[in-house]
Amino acid sequence: MAYIVRISKQADKTIAKAPKAVQQKFALLLDDLEKYGPIRKDWPNFSALGNGLYHCHLSYSWVAVWRNEKASVLVEVEYAGSRESAPY
Repeated sequence: MAYIVRISKQADKTIAKAPKAVQQKFALLLDDLEKYGPIRKDWPNFSALGNGLYHCHLSYSWVAVWRNEKASVLVEVEYAGSRESAPY
């Protein structure tokens, strides 16, 4: 099943300022989300945060946070940035 992945404007702006290695990992994460869905246990520090919210680490100090409503094919990446400022 293919999922639809949308990225918030804020996440898009923030990831554009990230180091190239983090940008590449983010692109790989988006590809995995599209192909396999929101449950990405194969990514570092993946966890379900509740209410359809998930997160994983792109590096030690960079994280991505996304939302998926139950039984929906839409995955919305809400945050990509420093873990200190993450919304959880």
